[in-house]
Amino acid sequence: MNFKNVAIESIAYALPEEVWTSADVEAKLAPVYERLRLPEGRLELMTGIQERRFYPAGTPASVASAQAGEAALAKSSFKREQIDLLIHSAVCRDRLEPATAAYVHGLLKLSGQAQIFDVSNACLGFLNAMVVAGSMIESGQIERALICSGENGRPLVEHTLQQLLNPELTRQSIKPYFANLTIGAGAVSAVLCRRGLTAKSCPLMTAAVVETDTSHNELCQGDSAGDALEMLTNSEELLVAGIGVATRAWAQFVNATGWTADTIDRIITHQVGKAHSRELFKALGLDLAKDFTTFESLGNIGSVSCPITLARAMEQGAYCEGEKAALLGIGSGLSSIMMAVEWPKS
Repeated sequence: MNFKNVAIESIAYALPEEVWTSADVEAKLAPVYERLRLPEGRLELMTGIQERRFYPAGTPASVASAQAGEAALAKSSFKREQIDLLIHSAVCRDRLEPATAAYVHGLLKLSGQAQIFDVSNACLGFLNAMVVAGSMIESGQIERALICSGENGRPLVEHTLQQLLNPELTRQSIKPYFANLTIGAGAVSAVLCRRGLTAKSCPLMTAAVVETDTSHNELCQGDSAGDALEMLTNSEELLVAGIGVATRAWAQFVNATGWTADTIDRIITHQVGKAHSRELFKALGLDLAKDFTTFESLGNIGSVSCPITLARAMEQGAYCEGEKAALLGIGSGLSSIMMAVEWPKS
């Protein structure tokens, strides 16, 4: 997929105030650590995640999404009445029906002419939504889109902590739950528009490729458990399968863009942890010095992780005008989207 007329006109995020350090999480699991003789500091040592954030219990996904949406609109040169399309792209949602986008639309007081719907594809949802909205802009169906995602991993992490206190669990049987302890919360939003509608200096979406392998769709599965959430992950096999999908996607990306590991200035990935980053960059032959990470302070925020990392890279001057960025997204299922984003000099 090639794009010639799609700009990322603004991108912003919102974070909850409550912070849980990895030491805090381990303290809640003290009986388990003692019984199984697990070393303290194991969680941070294995993942590189020092802390993550959570919204208060009962916070709807729409509220988080709308907070980020307000932040993106505040940075935008467009009025909210000019938004033609709203997509909510998180794993978390308020309920099965109506679409969570309906609640976000109401909270943001967008126009009655704005089309709304949800796009959900595990951790890849926001990039999927960018491709959908970008394609609609490219084809002339719309001129401006607002993409929002709000994820709150608190119910999942709290339910996981309760499950791990089961005295019958062993070192082996706790493994499928471990990935849950890396999850955090946050929200991100972006305004996409047809190039030329704004005089602002904006990064441009120029290309995107996709690689899907659903033979691995059982390696990470989440569902509801009463009022809580649960997820089981085969982390070791998921890493291997994910690297395989990413390797094939990268070959497509290089062919579609003509970019190489040397010509890319900044690389933004889905934020899982230090082992995932290390193995991914090694497999693709990329320079870790070009990586920009947020997992250390935010953990894994699902669909929010890749775009919030882009937003923070821009905020901190790690991605600037005149530079090329590669967004390397992946979601359980498995599916990968790799997107080329080029920021022309003004």
